[in-house]
Amino acid sequence: MRSIWTGAIGFGLVTIPIKLYSAVQASELDLDMLDKKDLSHIKFQRINENTGKPVEWGNIVKAYDYEGKYVVLDDKDFESASPEKTKRIEIFQFVKESEIDSVYYEQPYYLEPDKSGGKPYVLLKEALEKANMAAVGSFVLRSKESLVVIKSYQNVLVLNRIRYQQEIRSTEDVKVPEKITSKPAELKMAMALIDQMTEPFDISQYKDTYTEQLMKVIEAKAKGAKIPKPKMEVVHKETNDIMEQLKASLSTTKRKKAS
Repeated sequence: MRSIWTGAIGFGLVTIPIKLYSAVQASELDLDMLDKKDLSHIKFQRINENTGKPVEWGNIVKAYDYEGKYVVLDDKDFESASPEKTKRIEIFQFVKESEIDSVYYEQPYYLEPDKSGGKPYVLLKEALEKANMAAVGSFVLRSKESLVVIKSYQNVLVLNRIRYQQEIRSTEDVKVPEKITSKPAELKMAMALIDQMTEPFDISQYKDTYTEQLMKVIEAKAKGAKIPKPKMEVVHKETNDIMEQLKASLSTTKRKKAS
């Protein structure tokens, strides 16, 4: 892996030199866009909507629509608003991980001790494990200040960028029926289905099967083989009766576990 940022964690008066690595990689296939006629690569242009002509990068500016009028911003404007660039992840509090809702999590990174950072790195990791806590802090990555959570994960420290509260949309615009209530029998059946399907979570059980199947299609087409159409499996007849749906779900789940 190649580090994307080097700096240090500020833990009180303790400084921990670290390297930052992306903890994720895309699983989807990298597909190119081509012209159907001759399979030439498609190039994208920046077009002036008034003249219909291409515009060079040097003639493009960024602007904000402020009360119906565009305010053009230059490099100095962005610099004056940018956070101070530092090489330090500043920890300012510790929390229980369960206090941070999953909706805030954005992007994970691995932290690796650099040079003399081994001992304080292990100290922070073990302290977090023993206290069952996570550290909250901030740092600047690519000119953007990010709020972060640091915790112990599989013998390393992992840093998660998290969203600010103002970035999360309100749930008020999501329409949920208020006058509908579940019948006791329906709720009991739903709880039975949950109980029947409850088991320890094991992420290794789940794979990106779409990418795998798409690769098989690509390999077959490359060899000139005919691609079979997927078959739709009908599990049970459709019904609007929620109790019938729950009963069918329970019996289906039992059959799957038995097999």
